[in-house]
Amino acid sequence: METRAPLALIGLFVLAAIGAVFGFVYWLNTAGGLGKRTFYTIRFENTVSGLLKGAAVLFNGIRVGEVTELRLDPDNAKQVEATIAVVANTPVRADTRIGLDFQGLTGVPVVTLEGGTQKLPESSGSAPPLLLADPGAGVSMTLAARNALRSLERILGENADSLRDTINNINTFAAALARNSDKVDGILKGLERMTGGGPAGAASVIYDLTVPRSFPATDKPLPGSMVVPELTTILLYDTQKVLVRPSGGEDPSFENARWSDSLPKLLQARIVQSFENAKFLGTVTKPIDTLTPKYQLLIDLRRFQITAGDTPVAEIEFTAKIVGDDGAMAAAQHFHVKEPTRVTDAAAAAAALDKAFQKAATELVAWTSASL
Repeated sequence: METRAPLALIGLFVLAAIGAVFGFVYWLNTAGGLGKRTFYTIRFENTVSGLLKGAAVLFNGIRVGEVTELRLDPDNAKQVEATIAVVANTPVRADTRIGLDFQGLTGVPVVTLEGGTQKLPESSGSAPPLLLADPGAGVSMTLAARNALRSLERILGENADSLRDTINNINTFAAALARNSDKVDGILKGLERMTGGGPAGAASVIYDLTVPRSFPATDKPLPGSMVVPELTTILLYDTQKVLVRPSGGEDPSFENARWSDSLPKLLQARIVQSFENAKFLGTVTKPIDTLTPKYQLLIDLRRFQITAGDTPVAEIEFTAKIVGDDGAMAAAQHFHVKEPTRVTDAAAAAAALDKAFQKAATELVAWTSASL
């Protein structure tokens, strides 16, 4: 009896140990617990490379179960069905997105579940509810890259002639650029100067025009309001540069000499101020949206420059037309003023042009007053 008792205890201990091992294995197989599980069948339309029985199932990144079975669909060779067991309270819905992910350096595949709002329909019989995986689930990076390369190869093959023509055109264009590199450099430098780029040069010197203050005495007021629109001119004079024609001054100071505004705008402003200084302050103005003037003074600028030569002169030439509100021309006059000068630098040129402008503006105001 004494010998049999220890043997019986040993046998009970062995049986208990075996049961504990089986329980532990079962616990591992069910992802850490003996709780209630819900089973679902997932149908994949592509390969599930590397997916094994026991692979983890993640819902929004949290492990909730594992794959319990993998099988092929005998009626459709492209489809693979997997049965998963997840914690009973996992919120799996009819529109839950299902896919495969590869984790770790070795790329261990796991089933991923994400989101969803629609409730699953009641399953018929004992079959688990059927979930459909995303069409792209199971496509590995290698397979995706291979498919992309095949698509690219097909596109290149279909457009080989067009690509060949494009490359030939690029070669032709490059050869044309090489032949005209000097011209291209000049164009780029011009664009650079126009946009204010390039290395910083000397600061620009700004010049202005002086408004005359002395006019012939007159007590005759203008018979109505008059506006002076912006002067019309050719592109050459629509600039801020101090122009020297025909050979633009040798003195480098001319490159940095500028009027305070473009000539049409600057002359418009100074002519209006000339009329104001001649006591026509309430009569002559720039165009105003709310004002319907009786007259318009239309001025076309023909010259505003230093004319170089044996005897350089500051030259201003323009025509003036007075047009009534009925469209009829009341008067017209041609003005041409020359002021002798010695062109030594930009400051001397600007001073000569300023003096010529004062004469021309005085003549313009006197003529306008006498014509109306």
